This record gives sequence, structure tokens and C-alpha cells, in this order.
Amino acid sequence: MSTARAQVRAALAEAHRAEWGAVFGTIVRLTGDWELAEDCAQDAFTRALTAWEKDGVPRKPGAWLVTAARHRAVDVLRRRSTESAKLVEVAALQAGHEPPPPGDEKLRLLFTCCHPALPLESRVALTLRAVGGLTTREIARAFLIGEDTVSQRILRAKRKIAAAAIGYREPLPGARADRLGGVLAVICLIFTEGYAPSDGSTTRDELAEEAIRLARLVTAEAPGDSEARGLLALLLLQHSRRAARVDADGGLITLERQDRTRWDHTLAAEGVALAREAAPAGGPFALQASIAAQHALAPTAARTDWSAIVELYDRLLDLRANPVVALNRAVAVGMRDGPQAQLDAVDRLDTHRQLAGHHAVPAVRADALRRLGRPREAAQAYRAAEAIAPNKAIAQEYARQLADLGCDG
Repeated sequence: MSTARAQVRAALAEAHRAEWGAVFGTIVRLTGDWELAEDCAQDAFTRALTAWEKDGVPRKPGAWLVTAARHRAVDVLRRRSTESAKLVEVAALQAGHEPPPPGDEKLRLLFTCCHPALPLESRVALTLRAVGGLTTREIARAFLIGEDTVSQRILRAKRKIAAAAIGYREPLPGARADRLGGVLAVICLIFTEGYAPSDGSTTRDELAEEAIRLARLVTAEAPGDSEARGLLALLLLQHSRRAARVDADGGLITLERQDRTRWDHTLAAEGVALAREAAPAGGPFALQASIAAQHALAPTAARTDWSAIVELYDRLLDLRANPVVALNRAVAVGMRDGPQAQLDAVDRLDTHRQLAGHHAVPAVRADALRRLGRPREAAQAYRAAEAIAPNKAIAQEYARQLADLGCDG
């Protein structure tokens, strides 16, 4: 492949990442037809490869792609006599009106895809397809489900949008806060599947990075929203540790054992700054970001400000009585006050119905027992944790800790 051809392909790949949502969203806004919009967007990118190799990459690739997609929409609508009203609308815009800024289109798409009337799994799939431009195959591979399942989720979401007449727009100011919470939850879910995949594989950076891109978009369009800022901070801080989270064999490395020189300190610094800006509002994502920031600021695990972290967990529990958050607080208490305090805290949670069968409960108990110098009891707890670990990577970590104890039988 020639250098020029390679450069065009690289530019087109970058345009796909950056502009798909704007191109797709423009046609949805003009026609209200999600299937047509997808066909026209795909056609625009296909045409771009040949045109850009011949004429060079345009100065504004996004504008070129939007125009190509609109032309394709007009061609299709001309063949549909029943779509004359839409043809007039598209043709009028094509004649001389500029489309809205791309960010507006992406944000409309994001709020539409994350409408509360849609099932959560459909929101995630539709967001990745419509806003992120991921193919059905890529989404299926990312979530380890069949392509047919993904296709059905997207199809049902599109039908629901049509049947419920869900408008392609940002919600009115009075409803925006409620809708924004759902958008942030979807973005967080996408990131979590990339950062800690449900199949136990190491990471899926493409999903984590797509979630960060979406979080940046929402934050840029809602700069005064502390929870959007807090979510972006949280994702950046967690993603900054990705290179240090796994060993050469793909095994998990706990935060305490990570080589902090391998963290991405540029991402971490941005995350810390955003966390500080979001902190005064004290929302759930802002508080989680503040906890992550404390870890990022500590030069070593031993020098972490555990008192500050316990206080942040207390505030988070006041907002959201989540047993997993309470379990994480127990670990922080143990780091602040010693292993007996950790053991007491986790034992108080051990009977919580929502934690029944959760692998982290015996693991946290095992850690406390190990530090108390009770290796046989710790080994028993590690075996219990390993037996119910949700995936191979976590099970391997418990097996490693069990081996470090050196207990037989």
C-alpha cells in the first residue's frame, strides 16, 4: 500500500471515530428514519475512500461526509413517492443551510439512545452503534454475545423510538437532569465493561476509550454539571492505571501492588483536576472520583490518605446505601485502623442479603486475617473466594495470594 493511500485510510479511520455520530445524527434529524440514516452514513464513508484517494483529504472531513450523506438521502427519497415531504425538507437544507455543530448532533443522539423508555441493554447497544459507530460484530465481541442478539436489541430500540414517538432532541431543561443521569449510567456501564470485562479478560481498551470520549462530549456540552465532570474524572483516573493492572500472564495486579511508575500520569493529573472541580457538589460520581483522586495523589499505597477515603465513603453511603460501597469502606477502614477493624467491619456486612455469594466478602476477610497473622483462617477464606470468583483473572489473583501464605491443606 502506498504512503498516500495509507494516509487516506488513516484519515478516514479518524473521521469515522470523530464524525460518525454527527453524520448519522444529521440524517436522523432530517428524515426521522434511523435505517436510512445508517445506510446513508455508511455510504458516505464508502464514497470517501475513493474520493479522498483521488482528490486528497478535505480540510473539513466531517462537513464533506455530512454533505455526501445528505446527497445520498436525497437520492433515496426521490425514489420514494410517499416521502415527498421529507424530500422537500432535505433538499431545502441541502440548498444552503449549514448543519448544526457536530457536537449538537452527537448529544441529541446520545440523549435519544439513552431514553428511559428503552431497556438498559438496548440503550448501551444503540449508543455504541449510533453514536460510537461500532459495528454489530464489534459490539457483540465486546460484550461476548451473539451478533443476532445485538441486532435484535438495536432493532427493538429503533422500533420503540418510532412507536413511542421519542423525539430526536435533547430533553427540555426541566427534564434534562433526570435524563442526564441515565446517560451517565450508560457511559459508566460501557467503561466498566472495557475496564473490567465480565468474561475476566484483561481489558478492552476500545470500549473504555469510547466511554471516555462520550463522557468528554457530555462534559463539554454541559460544563456546569458536576456529575458529568465527576464521571469523566473517575473514568480518566481509572483508565490511567490500565498499564499496571495486569502482569505478563494477564493476571490481575491489585492496586496495592501496582507499579505506579507505569500509570499514565498525564491522564491522572487531568482526572485529579476534574475531580477537584466536581467535589463541592458531592454527587455520587463526584465522590467516587474524589476517592480515585486520593489514590492517584499518593506516591505509594502506604502513604494513601485513608482517613480522607473513609470519610468520602461515608458520604457516598449517605447518598446511596450500596453494600459493595460498604465493603470497599471496610477495606479503607482496615487500612486506616488496622486489620481487626477491617475484619469487624466486613463481618458486620457478611450477612447482608445483597452480598450473599459475593467473592469479595471472603477475600476481604482473608486479607484481614492474613495481616492479623492467622494464615490458616486466611487460607480458608481465600479458597472460598477462589471457588466463587466470577472469572479466571480474579480466581488467579486469589490463588496467588493463597500460595503466598504457604499453607498446606
